[in-house]
Amino acid sequence: QVQLVESGGGLVQVGGSLRLSCAASGRTFSGYTMGWFRQAPGKERKFVAAIIWSTSSTRYADSVRGRFTISRDNAKNTVYLQMNSLESEDTAVYYCAAKRGLPGMTMGAYDYWGQGTQVTVSS
Repeated sequence: QVQLVESGGGLVQVGGSLRLSCAASGRTFSGYTMGWFRQAPGKERKFVAAIIWSTSSTRYADSVRGRFTISRDNAKNTVYLQMNSLESEDTAVYYCAAKRGLPGMTMGAYDYWGQGTQVTVSS
């Protein structure tokens, strides 16, 4: 049973930083892509970033490229999302997700989801 558990969310001021973690368990993820999505109140869930577990190749949404960095720690089976220069528009619930194969940018492409962690950026 695959489990994804996010942590690290919280309240931060505009311009600040946060690092989200996603602890993955239940299988080996070498053939998987791990992704981060976010959902703001009243809006659809949107792609943020993804990483191919085996190669560490990454993909980013245009809105976060250059500010956010996705990475993974093989030994800890954990994926991270380092978020810098946070903006009020980054306020959302952030979800970790996993899918077999290459990165996807749509919700439907992902097989497993975490419960989400709230990020609030205040001005």
